[in-house]
Amino acid sequence: MLTKFETKSARVKGLAFHPKRPWILASLHNGVIQLWDYRMCTLIDKFDEHDGPVRGISFHQQQPLFVSGGDDYKIKVWNYKQRRCLFTLLGHLDYIRTTFFHHEYPWIISASDDQTIRVWNWQSRTCICVLTGHNHYVMCAQFHPSEDMVVSASLDQTVRVWDIAGLRKKNVAPGPSGVEHRSDNTPDLFGTSDAVVKHVLEGHDRGVNWAAFHPTMPLIVSGADDRQVKLWRMNESKAWEVDTCRGHYNNVSCCLFHPRQELILSNSEDKSIRVWDMSKRTAVQTFRRDHDRFWVMAAHPTLNIFAAGHDSGMVIFKLERERPAYATNGNILYYVKERYLRQLDFNSSKDVAIMQLRSGSKHPVYSMSHNPAENAVLLTTRTPNVENSTYDLYAIPKDTDSSSPDAPEGKRSSGLRAVWVARNRFAVLDRTHTILIKNLKNEITKKVQVPNCDDVFYAGTGMLLLRDADSMTLFDVQQKRTLGTVRVSKVKYVIWSSDMSHVALLSKHVIAVCNRKLESLCTIHENVRVKSGAWDESGVFIYTTSNHIKYAITNGDYGIIRTLDLPIYITRVKGSSVYCLDRDCRPRVLSIDPTEYRFKLALINRKYDEVLHMVRNAKLVGQSIIAYLQKKGYPEVALHFVKDEKTRFGLALECGNIEVALEAAKALDDKNCWNRLGEMALLQGNHQVVEMAYQRTKNFDKLSFLYLITGNLDKLRKMMKIAEIRKDTSGHYQNALYLGDIAERTKILRACGQKSLAYLTAATHGLEEEADAIRETFDPEKDKLPEVDSSAKLMAPPPPCLQWETNWPLLTVTKGFFESAMTQKGKALAAEHEIEDVAGGAWGDDAELIIDEDGGWGTPGEGLDEEGLGGDGEDAGWDVGDEDLELPADLDVGPGPAMGGDEEGYFVPPTKGVSQGQVWCNNSQLPVDHILAGSFETAFRLLHDQVGVVDFSAYQTLFMLTLARARTAYIGVPSLPNLFGYPHRNWKESGARAGMAAVGLKLNDLVQRLQQCYQLTTSGKFQEAVERFRSLLLSVPLLVVENKQEISEAQQLLAICKEYIVGLSMEISRKEQPKATLDNQKRICEMAAYFTHTQLQPIHLILTLRTALNLFFKLKNFKTAAAFARRLLELGPKPEVAQQTRKILQACEKNLTDTHELEYDQHNPFDICASTYKPIYRGKPVEKCPLCGACYQPQLKGSVCSVCKVSEIGKDCIGLRISQIQFR
Repeated sequence: MLTKFETKSARVKGLAFHPKRPWILASLHNGVIQLWDYRMCTLIDKFDEHDGPVRGISFHQQQPLFVSGGDDYKIKVWNYKQRRCLFTLLGHLDYIRTTFFHHEYPWIISASDDQTIRVWNWQSRTCICVLTGHNHYVMCAQFHPSEDMVVSASLDQTVRVWDIAGLRKKNVAPGPSGVEHRSDNTPDLFGTSDAVVKHVLEGHDRGVNWAAFHPTMPLIVSGADDRQVKLWRMNESKAWEVDTCRGHYNNVSCCLFHPRQELILSNSEDKSIRVWDMSKRTAVQTFRRDHDRFWVMAAHPTLNIFAAGHDSGMVIFKLERERPAYATNGNILYYVKERYLRQLDFNSSKDVAIMQLRSGSKHPVYSMSHNPAENAVLLTTRTPNVENSTYDLYAIPKDTDSSSPDAPEGKRSSGLRAVWVARNRFAVLDRTHTILIKNLKNEITKKVQVPNCDDVFYAGTGMLLLRDADSMTLFDVQQKRTLGTVRVSKVKYVIWSSDMSHVALLSKHVIAVCNRKLESLCTIHENVRVKSGAWDESGVFIYTTSNHIKYAITNGDYGIIRTLDLPIYITRVKGSSVYCLDRDCRPRVLSIDPTEYRFKLALINRKYDEVLHMVRNAKLVGQSIIAYLQKKGYPEVALHFVKDEKTRFGLALECGNIEVALEAAKALDDKNCWNRLGEMALLQGNHQVVEMAYQRTKNFDKLSFLYLITGNLDKLRKMMKIAEIRKDTSGHYQNALYLGDIAERTKILRACGQKSLAYLTAATHGLEEEADAIRETFDPEKDKLPEVDSSAKLMAPPPPCLQWETNWPLLTVTKGFFESAMTQKGKALAAEHEIEDVAGGAWGDDAELIIDEDGGWGTPGEGLDEEGLGGDGEDAGWDVGDEDLELPADLDVGPGPAMGGDEEGYFVPPTKGVSQGQVWCNNSQLPVDHILAGSFETAFRLLHDQVGVVDFSAYQTLFMLTLARARTAYIGVPSLPNLFGYPHRNWKESGARAGMAAVGLKLNDLVQRLQQCYQLTTSGKFQEAVERFRSLLLSVPLLVVENKQEISEAQQLLAICKEYIVGLSMEISRKEQPKATLDNQKRICEMAAYFTHTQLQPIHLILTLRTALNLFFKLKNFKTAAAFARRLLELGPKPEVAQQTRKILQACEKNLTDTHELEYDQHNPFDICASTYKPIYRGKPVEKCPLCGACYQPQLKGSVCSVCKVSEIGKDCIGLRISQIQFR
C-alpha cells in the first residue's frame, strides 16, 4: 500500500472524493466536516453545523454541492463555493447512516436507524419516496451507477435490492430539456408503487454494515458483523450468493469493488484493510494499523486512489505504483505497458509493441535500463519486501510483428536493481547489498565491495551512483574507488543530461542538481511531490510535481511553466514540446512556453542579442520577471518592456537613466517622485533636471543654493524677490547673503526689528547714510548703540567666474548593449527625415565636419589619402564628381549625420566587477576566508555546519581582528577616500578570479601562545589561563593550513586546550567548594582525583598529583593515596618532593585501606563531564562538543558547551575544516 496522504483528526465516519478536483470530504464523529486537498496536503475548509456525529457525506457530480447526514436526524445540502449550508431536509426520526446523490437526477438517497430509506428531490427540497421493509437500522443505501436500482444493507441481516423505475417514471417526464419534473398530481389509478423490493439477499448471520454495486457487472458486495465479505450475483428474476471472503476477525465496516480491476476492498474494526481477488475470492494484500479501527472507505471514480477512515483520522492510498517503467535512447522511448515492452519513435510518433514480457510477477515493473549497443533491456521488479525483488534480462528481437509480438525467454535473478555499466556488462545490487558485475549470459564475472548503500543508479560507462540514507556517492567500478559524494537524502530517481555533464537527483520533495564530479550546483525544495524530469537541449532541467511542470537552471533559478490536472512522467523535452507518459501509460505530448527560462538562461550566459530578441517579440510580462531582472542587476532590460509608469520610474532611477525617469516623473507628477529624481540627477550633475525637480516641489532653499553653485545670479535675484513676496524673512536674508547684497540685508534686518544688527551691518560695510538713518532711530536713554569692530574684514561671496549652463560632463563610456539596441529601435526608419532638424547639441566636437581650402573633408588633424577613399585608379568605383564644385569660404554647414546618431549623449557607466571579497567567498569553504571577505553571515553558517557554533558572541573580537587584517589601505589622490589592496595567499597563480585571502594567523603563532598559557598555569593564575586557553581554542577554526600533518597538529592543539580548560575550571570550582561536612570534603577529594586524569604536561601533572596525595592522606584513604604517590614518583619530581612522597608512601603502606568510599575508580578509564565534573566511565552514553570534543552526560545534549562557550553539545556536524585538502 502506498500512502499518499494522512490526516489526524477525530474519528472519520464518512468519506467522499470530488469527481474532478483533488479534494476529499471527511465527516467526523465530533460533528465537523473537513474539506482536504490531498495533493497539496492542506485543509481547505471546515463545515460545523451538525450536532453530533456526521456519518453520511457525498459530492454532487457536476454542481458545487455536497450533502451530509448526521445523528441530529438532519440532512444538510451545502454549497462549497459559497461555504455555507443551503438548506436542511427534515423527516427521518433517528440517526442518518448514509447520504448519496443520484448520478443523473436531482435526487438524494438517505438511510436511517428509523428503519426507512428516503429519496429526496434537492431542487424542490421535498421527500419524494420512503422505502420501508427493513425491520432494523438501515446501515447503508446507494443508487446503482447506471440503472434504476437501489441497494440497502441493514442490521436485520439482509441486503435488499429495490427497483425504482416507477419513481423515475412518476417524477421524470421527457421534455424539451431532456429532464422535466411532472407537476400534475393525478392519482395513480393502478396503485403501482414508486419503489418495490426486487431481491432480498439473505446469508449473513449478523447485521450487515455495507453493500455496494459493481460499476459495470450485475454484482453486489456486502460486509457484515459476522466478519464476512460476501459476493452476490443477480439477474432480472433472482439474486444469489456467489462466494464468501473470510479473513477479518472483527466486524466488517465497509466494502467496495475496485473501479478498474477485479478486486474487492474491505476494511474492518479489526484495524485492517484487505484486498481480495474477485475471481479466486482470496486475500491478496492486507494493511494493518496499530491502534485504529477502520469505519469507512471510498474509491475515487476515475483515479486509482482510495481513502479509508479510522479512529484517529483518514489515510489516502494507492494499491500499487502507477509510475511506468521507461528508458529513452536518442529519439526512441521504450516503456512497459500491460506486460508488453513498447517502442515509441518521438519523430514519427509510431508506437508499437516489440516484445511480450514473461508473466509470473504480480507486481508492476519498477525500473528499466536499456543497452543500445546490444539492444537489451534490464527490467527490475520490486516486491513489498524489497529483499525479494527480481530483475529480468531480455534481448529485444530485431524483427517483430507488432500485432502479435514475440515473447523471448528472459533470464530472471534476484536483485534490488540492475543497471548497465558497459556494452556487455551490467551491475546488480543483490540482497546482501554487494554489487555483482554480470555478463550478457547473466553470469557473475566479479563481485565489488562498495560503501554501504541501499540502491544503485547508472552514472556513465564503468560508473555507478550509490545511494545511502542521506547521500549519493559516485563510484568507479573498475578502479573500485569513490570519486565524489553529495548530501541528498532518499534519492528516488537520477536523470543525466544528454552529454553527461549534469545530473539531477530527485527525492520526494527535493531536487539536487550536480555536475559530472557530483559537486552540488543547486538544491530546490518543493512542497508537493516531485514526480519526474528531463534535460532540455539548452541545459535546463524540466521537471514535474504532482500539479506543475517546472524548470530549474543550474544556477538555482527555478519557476513554474504550466499547471497539470494529473501527474505525468516526462520522457523527453524538445523545443516547446514535452513528451511524457501518463498514469495509464499513454504517450502524450504537451506544449509549453519556454520563453521565461530561455530568457533567464540567455541573461545568465550573457547572450544579450537573444535577450533583446525576446524582449521585442515575446510576451514577457509580470512582476516576477521584473523582480528577477532587478535582483540580477539588469534593470535596464526590464525598463524596455515595462509599461507601468511607477515601475518604469523606479527601474530608470536604478539604472541611472535620467531621461526615462524624467518622462515617468512628468506622467506621475508625484512630489515623492520629483524628490527622488532630484537626488539622482544631482548625483549625475544634471542640474537642469535638478532645477526642474526643485521647481515642481517648490523647494526654494535648495533651488537658491543650486543657483549659487552654478553661478546663476539672475535667477538667484529672482529667488530673493520670490522670498520677499512669500514673506519668508529667513529665505530672503539667505538669498541676500548668497548675493552679497549688503543694502538688502540691512533693509531686511530693519524690517524685522533687529535695529542693532542692521546698524552694525551698515556701519561695518561703510554704508554711512544707512548707518546714520538707523542711529537716529535709537533712543539714547533706553537703547545702547553697538560698537563697530575697527578690524572687521569684508566677507562677500566670490563672484562666479563663469555661469555654468550645461550639465556636469560625464565620462564617455561605451554604450550598454541594451541601451544602444533600444535607442536604435524605431530610429532606423526615421533618421533620413530628421537630418534637416539636427544642429549642434549631442553631436559634440568629435563629430564636427571641417571643409578645407581644397573643398575636401576630414576631421581635424586627420587626413585621408586617396587609397582611403578608394583612389582614382582604373577601378575607382566611387566617382562622385565633386572635384569641380566651388564652395563659398563663409559657408556654414551644420554637422551631418555621418558620425553617429543623436543618441550619443546617453552613456552607461562601466559595469561593476566582482569584488575580491565575493571572489574569496566563491573560492573557499573555509570560515576564515568568509570573515576576511566581510561576509560574516556565511562564516556563521559555515562554523555552524562544521563545528556546531550556535553562540557567536565570543567570536566578535576575533572576527573583527581577522577582518582588520584582510586588506591594505593606501592613498591614491589626496582628499579622496583610501584605495584598498587585497593580499592573496596564492598570489602566484591566483589571477582575477582564483584568489584566496592572505591569512594573518599562523599555526606557529598559536603554539607560541600555548607556551604563555603553560606559564600562567605553572604560576597558578588559573582564571587568566582558562581565558587564554579558550581564546586559543576559538582561534583554531580560523586557521588555514597546507598539509595533513598541520591539520592533525591543529586538532591536537584543540585537545590540549580542552584538557586544560576542563582541568583548571574543575580546580577553580574545587577551591570554591564548602569544607564544612564530611560529604563536602569527599567531593573535594574526588575532584582533586579527577584532575590527575586530565592530559596535562608532566610539570602540571606533578602538581595535581601532589594536591590529590595530600588530600587523600588527610582523609585517611591510604590505599588511593599510595597509588597517587607511585604515579608521582614515576614522573621523576625534584629530589625534595620525591623524598617527601616516599615518606607518605611508607606511611600509607602500613595500612593499605580506604576509610571512605568515593565516586572514583582509578582502574576503570573515564571521561570527565565538563559541566558536572562527574566521571563518565567507558561504555556509558556520552555526548561531545563538536568543536573542542569535551564530554558531557546525555541530558546536556542541545545546550552550549561550557568549555568553548560557543558550540552546541551533541550536534551532528561535518567537523573542523581548516584546509582546502579536506574538501577534495
